[in-house]
Amino acid sequence: MILILDLKTMLKHLFGLPIVILFLLFNFQESHAQNRGIETTSDIGLIVVPAAALTITLIKGDGQGTWQFTKGFLLNQAVTYGLKVSINKPRPFNNGDNSFPSGHTSTTFQAASFIHKRYGFKYSIPAYAIAGLTAFSRVDAQKHDGWDILAGAVIGIGSTLIFTTEYQQEHMELNFSKSEGNYLVEFKYKF
Repeated sequence: MILILDLKTMLKHLFGLPIVILFLLFNFQESHAQNRGIETTSDIGLIVVPAAALTITLIKGDGQGTWQFTKGFLLNQAVTYGLKVSINKPRPFNNGDNSFPSGHTSTTFQAASFIHKRYGFKYSIPAYAIAGLTAFSRVDAQKHDGWDILAGAVIGIGSTLIFTTEYQQEHMELNFSKSEGNYLVEFKYKF
């Protein structure tokens, strides 16, 4: 298996990267002030899962996937922060405001579900595991309750379902031929 990364193609698909990075940095700075170890886990998940989803699209040269991820990401952020500000639910144990829905959870589940819908379930298992750990850590850190986490997951997954289509394997080819009583089935896959 040979993987060739075309720099020109990768640069062409980087148009959504600055927007995603700005949102991630905003979220990371907002939550980086937390000191407990379990909270740090959620901060790491907040960065790693979306970065992995975006990196997969870039490595595959999947410009359509990059754009679909970006649209889902932007919708997710708009809905999540719009609800946080408009509802202004207090966090458990008076740990602040804007609890509903969980932004960490919505962001990680949006990225994990993007990988799932675009590239298949087996590729999304690690992302879902990190997203689940992130959601758990938000409850454990007493920043959210179960409803906040559930709403965040639904918003994140819903954002993906609106924009994401399955990745079409354009470099897969199946041929059938018959010659002098012989049958040939040929399967080609270009990496």
